[in-house]
Amino acid sequence: MTNYLSTFKTALLSILVLSLLNASAQTKNDDAKMNAFVTNLMSKMTLDEKIGQLNLVTMGRPITGSVVNNGVEERIKKGEIGGVFGVYGTEYVSKIQDLAVKESRLHIPLIFGLDVIHGHRTIFPIPLGISATWDMALIQESAHIAAKEATAEGLNWVFSPMVDIARDPRWGRISEGSGEDPWYGSQVAKAMVKGYQGNNMKDGDAVMACVKHFALYGGAEAGREYNTVDMSLNKMYQDYLPPYKAALDAGAGSFMSSFNTINGMPATVNKWLLTDLLRKQWGFKGFVVSDYTAVNEVTNHGLGDLQTVSALALKAGLDMDMVGEGFLTTLKKSLKEGKVTQQEIDIACRRVLEAKYKLGLFDNANKSINADREKQDVLTDENRQFARKIAEHSFVLLKNKAQTLPLKKSGTIALIGPLANNHSEMLGTWVIAGDPEKSVSVMEGVKNVVGSSVNILYAKGSNITDDSLLGARAFPFGLNQMKDKRSPQELIDEAVETAKKADVVVAVVGESANMSGESSSRSDITIPENQRDLLKALAKTGKPLVIVLFNGRPLALPWENEHADAILDAWAPGTEAGNAIADVLFGNYNPAGKITATFPLSVGQIPIYYNHKNTGRPFSGKGPAKFKSDYLDISNNPLYPFGYGLSYTTFNYSDVKLSKTDLKGNETLKATVTITNTGKFAGEEVVQLYISDPVASVSRAVKELKNYQKINLQPGESKEVSFNVTTNDLKFYNNDLVYDWEPGQFIVQIGTNSNETHSASVQWSK
Repeated sequence: MTNYLSTFKTALLSILVLSLLNASAQTKNDDAKMNAFVTNLMSKMTLDEKIGQLNLVTMGRPITGSVVNNGVEERIKKGEIGGVFGVYGTEYVSKIQDLAVKESRLHIPLIFGLDVIHGHRTIFPIPLGISATWDMALIQESAHIAAKEATAEGLNWVFSPMVDIARDPRWGRISEGSGEDPWYGSQVAKAMVKGYQGNNMKDGDAVMACVKHFALYGGAEAGREYNTVDMSLNKMYQDYLPPYKAALDAGAGSFMSSFNTINGMPATVNKWLLTDLLRKQWGFKGFVVSDYTAVNEVTNHGLGDLQTVSALALKAGLDMDMVGEGFLTTLKKSLKEGKVTQQEIDIACRRVLEAKYKLGLFDNANKSINADREKQDVLTDENRQFARKIAEHSFVLLKNKAQTLPLKKSGTIALIGPLANNHSEMLGTWVIAGDPEKSVSVMEGVKNVVGSSVNILYAKGSNITDDSLLGARAFPFGLNQMKDKRSPQELIDEAVETAKKADVVVAVVGESANMSGESSSRSDITIPENQRDLLKALAKTGKPLVIVLFNGRPLALPWENEHADAILDAWAPGTEAGNAIADVLFGNYNPAGKITATFPLSVGQIPIYYNHKNTGRPFSGKGPAKFKSDYLDISNNPLYPFGYGLSYTTFNYSDVKLSKTDLKGNETLKATVTITNTGKFAGEEVVQLYISDPVASVSRAVKELKNYQKINLQPGESKEVSFNVTTNDLKFYNNDLVYDWEPGQFIVQIGTNSNETHSASVQWSK
């Protein structure tokens, strides 16, 4: 038997090696064909046509800036445009593509892009909400469905995923990422890229991913949009760069440069970033596009006029200029003046053409233009069911006093709040093609789930905000926020009278879609004051108060946490918002989401994140606080720590058992806990593994997430959960930026969130 197993293993290894060799040979053959094709095409191109490939334009209204392009159709015919974004729909896209492939001299197809952030037509929860699922299969499938719908409407390039690590919830775009942890953010980045690009980008339902924003955009000072970023190289490599590298390793076809500076140099013209790091160190072979008019904006950073900064961007390694047309209007002159070289223009042009080749556009420029698919694959019942499922899995139960939730499917419920009977706010920020009228409101969802078995009373209670400044800035285009003309007190009085008639109050409150996302930084991250006034009035009725929270960021909720009986964080759930919320409120699904960004007690604690470094004067929370690292007026602790989330049931963790307490070299450590469902409901639990390195050559984080498992347990059921820990989990960047591990003591921690863990110690030698 032993000889048989040995022979079988050898045969399997041989097959694997042969498969890898064949795959490598096929890749080399494909690359050779692509190189020959692109080289031949470029030999026919004029300088103007080459520069034209570097020009990305938008048609129609501005998407994320104040600039639009003019004369697009004529420039397409002249070969002066390489890509278009902001348009979708087979009829429209096909007409524009025909201009390129039928009326331009060399018939080079355009690449069509769009901000497809959390779904295309069928909208899923915002990315911060999706990340709270801790379910990579769901996350990958959400990207695949988005790609399927996007390609059905003629698109082949999406400006997603955003993988920026964000530790400041004042920054509006924290909503668009996966939170504060580099390891977890890396897992999400890989899943999203795989979901978008599939196995082959030439497939009809695959798009090219564009990883953004390279780099460090989430570290903006003061949490203010477009602001400066300044950090050490060690912090970059350890905490902020890993998700970008993970996306690259997953095969991402393109990157987008960020608006911020790095080491005093704007990212869009930063040669160290775009060439030395991205291409030479990491080996990226795709192309890099600027963010919206980012090349032009380098002039505001003080680096020169448009011609100067356009030349700097090209030389730094930027390949495509979004909207600003600095490349189109200045590179020819810069070439004549010796400020750029023909080789630099050719390299950028080649990278853009290679992307089109990888997408199969030279084989079939209209591969994604199919009127039948546009009818059959967009906003389908199947897609909506998935949207409902992933929304349910994204919700985080923040509080549940005395088992207030799930609600009974009987009696009278007062459904109150500006977001309770609202379609426009269900989809959240960054929704280009989503239709709010196709979304399910919370009111509709409750009726769909419980029918006539529950008596539902409704009152609006307040507007989203009565702050004129916040309202004007959050709704700059005059978007309808369904503002009620009644006075705030009249709205509250009606809500209180409604609440008095009910058995329980469900208040649907929080941020509007426009209060988070790009250009939506907030210095005050509490619920708008007028909504807080409503909650205070409802709490005084003495009725059980359930808060359903809409938010695009971690909010400061100390009052809500103290006075509400239950809080369900629904983020912005998407197209199936109301149905998903009702499913969870009434117990059809037991919430299992865990937050991926820390919720502070107060904005004054920011930045606050779990994997911080220790200080020479740490405050333990006990004894005299003077001359310790703390605040005079508030605790150091957050309201809800990273990885936090409750369930309708409860889980008990045993102590951590280690397979060994002394290891050497490349041995594997097995760490095991037993989880028991001690409650009355079946439920899912995200079991989280953290590791601490108490003594090292540099100051390390107090703990770091290294793995997790999501399990499902029936009431009374127990399950052993084991993690294999290797030296790869111990590695970090030292001050020489060498990524390695050091021998010594390590603390293995397993628990329900970053603050509640069981631990065991191990010695590991080289």
